[in-house]
Amino acid sequence: MRESPRIGCMGELLVELVCASRNGRHRVVSSYLGPFPSGASGIFIDQAAQIGGRCFFVGALGDDAFGEVVRQRLVEHGVDVSLVRTAKTWPTGSAFVSYNDDGSRDFVFNIARSAAAQFSADAPTLAALADFNLDAMHVSGSALSEPAMARSVLTACKTLHARGVKITFDPNIRKELVGDPSYFEIVHELIGICSIFLPSDIDAQILYPGRELADFAREFFARGADYVVLKQGENGSQALARDGAHARFPAHRVEARDPTGAGDCFCATFVTLIASGEYGLEAALARANAAGALAVTKIGPMEGNSTLAEVEALLAAGG
Repeated sequence: MRESPRIGCMGELLVELVCASRNGRHRVVSSYLGPFPSGASGIFIDQAAQIGGRCFFVGALGDDAFGEVVRQRLVEHGVDVSLVRTAKTWPTGSAFVSYNDDGSRDFVFNIARSAAAQFSADAPTLAALADFNLDAMHVSGSALSEPAMARSVLTACKTLHARGVKITFDPNIRKELVGDPSYFEIVHELIGICSIFLPSDIDAQILYPGRELADFAREFFARGADYVVLKQGENGSQALARDGAHARFPAHRVEARDPTGAGDCFCATFVTLIASGEYGLEAALARANAAGALAVTKIGPMEGNSTLAEVEALLAAGG
């Protein structure tokens, strides 16, 4: 890349602990692996940094060992954490995940009563974000799961959008919030200002039931969005651009060990490469598709994050 694209993200930072046994749903005594640095927003920005972005994050961590785990990982990969505050009276956010043989996952989260929710879009934060001259600001829908967090994210995005920053949005809809009208109000406000929309198949079915990608994408392009990208899991991915370009790729054949974070890695790779100006729709989608595949091959939400060289190697191998 000629110059690293400047990518921002705002949201939750967590540690994750993975149940070592299956089908227990956290209801039986078991051992857990971890702590792994996590949070969909954190996974995104770590991947964006590894893929070549100059990355900035707004969030909060506790003044504890778990917070050190997360902060150290982001710093190690070059993420600017100057806007990650230490919330001294709150524990670092956490997620416990248990896997089942039918492919489902059971989570126990502590976000609302943790440091993860203790960031804000106050005037100094917004001024600092403006000074970074961001090319894109990304939001994962997981950052909307707590009302105060959601308001901070929306405030920041509307302010940056008004200043010409591209907003990219992965709705990442949480089933626990489907019945909450206020949650969907914020989702739709972000949809209305995003330049790149990155739903999963499930997200699209919830937001645009019975409609095909080409159908609902027209609404985005009519209001000035650049890309609509559909993550389809084992069916790969496809994307449309405002200029009419279309790309589609099947999923890579890999041994899936842990699906957590795959969508975030996909989004980070696509957004960073498009923002670089050196990759068109097809090239960026191919590499995002490969990054998502690499993400599932290791246990731990950030452990499968990949560099651009690793992504290129998978593409070259034709996996």
